[in-house]
Parts: sequence; C-alpha cells; structure tokens
Amino acid sequence: MIELKVNGHSHNVSAEPETPLLYVLRDDLQLNAAKFGCGLGQCGSCTVLVDGAPTLSCVTPIMLLEGRQITTLEGLGSLEDPGPMQRAFIEEQAAQCGYCIPGMMMRAQALLQRNPRASDAEIRANLEPNLCRCGTHMRILRAVRRAATLIAGPGSSPGTPGTHAASAAGPQLDTSDTDNDAQGDARSRPAHSEKRERPER
Repeated sequence: MIELKVNGHSHNVSAEPETPLLYVLRDDLQLNAAKFGCGLGQCGSCTVLVDGAPTLSCVTPIMLLEGRQITTLEGLGSLEDPGPMQRAFIEEQAAQCGYCIPGMMMRAQALLQRNPRASDAEIRANLEPNLCRCGTHMRILRAVRRAATLIAGPGSSPGTPGTHAASAAGPQLDTSDTDNDAQGDARSRPAHSEKRERPER
C-alpha cells in the first residue's frame, strides 16, 4: 500500500510500486484530466505537478511519490468555480480538440507559480515540451498571459513592481503571429480509461 497526496487529499493505493502515476490517477482515483498520449514522456499531455514541478505522469512510478504533493488539473478549480488558469483558457478559447490542454495548463501553472512575471520568450520555452497537434499555439500563449493577469487580481497592471501577486501580469504578449487554427489529425484517439501496455524503462 502506497499513500499518495493528490490535490490536498491522502489516498491509500494498492497498485504495484512501479505503476506509472497516470494509471493510478485515471483508473484508481478517477482523476481524468491528465491524458495518455504517447506513453513515453514525449508529448506532455500527462503533465501534473509534483511539489510544484511539472512531471510526466506516464513515466513516473508511484513508488517515487510517497509523501510528495501531487496536483492535477482538478486541483486548480472545478467546473462551477474554475481557477485563474482554467478561466483564462476558457476565455481565450485556447482549446481545439482539447487533448493537450490539461498538460499545457499544468506546465503553465508551474511557470507562473515560480515566475509570475515570465516573459513571452520564457513562456514559449516553458511550454516547448508540450505538443499541440491542432496548432492553437498562439491562443495557448495568450491564455497563459491572461492567467497571469487574473492571478494578479483587480487594480494591477502588467509589469508593475510589488508583491508576488501584483506582479503576475508581466509584459503583454506579442500577438503579431497569425493564429493558426488548422484542423488537427482526424485519426481517432483511444478511450481515456483504456489500459495500455506500459513502456519499457
């Protein structure tokens, strides 16, 4: 039995110690935001936070996570009360198929927690490990900048020195690039809760 702390709650899990965290989140805890994409830690759709750091849950065994704080997208807010990151992605309509978006949001959340005044270049570099096949990159970037503004709260302005919260807006995003809304690959994806063969490590 392994105790996992997920979104502020403790869970006793009976899965094998080498089981990837992603399987436990989806199949045991019914936390389905993190997605199975490649199963090799190469696409980022399974990203969650472990002690505030972005972590690829499809290749991270639960035996490494006992006593550590795990945060999934469900821990940022709910359907009835979405958090700033979730609200920003909704308001910017950043999703197309939506498969990559939970991982994008979690990686962006980690960035703004440690650097609320991240530059456009830092946002781009931070999100680089996460792939979006639909090509909504510019909307995703705008959503991250909007999230920083929402986190800063009312009365704040981008780039204003001050407290951690008041400085979250940072410089405005350069949106001169064309928003690419090209259609994604039409091939069907596997059912979310379906078991997969685990990658060799």
